[in-house]
Amino acid sequence: MMNMFKNLFSDGPAVDFAELVKNGALIVDVRTPGEFNSGHIKGSVNMPLDGIRNKIADLKKKNKVVITCCRSGNRSGMAESMLTGAGIECYNGGAWNVLNNKI
Repeated sequence: MMNMFKNLFSDGPAVDFAELVKNGALIVDVRTPGEFNSGHIKGSVNMPLDGIRNKIADLKKKNKVVITCCRSGNRSGMAESMLTGAGIECYNGGAWNVLNNKI
């Protein structure tokens, strides 16, 4: 019984964000432009969450794995769901400053 809950609530396998970036993954920061301008991951692209749906076709054309990030991981999780639902391989990198230390 315990194993069922572990499987149900686990985060799945750990994601090697450094490896994804090394292999050309695109980091998409979904915070507002003001937040992005106050600090962000070098090389990341700012696509605020409220406009991410309009960027899906552009992201698909790039044919790259996408890593989303934001201030805390909430907005990037929403963006990850939208992009994954649109058929883009996407991972939630969580808070940008934490992700920055993983890559």
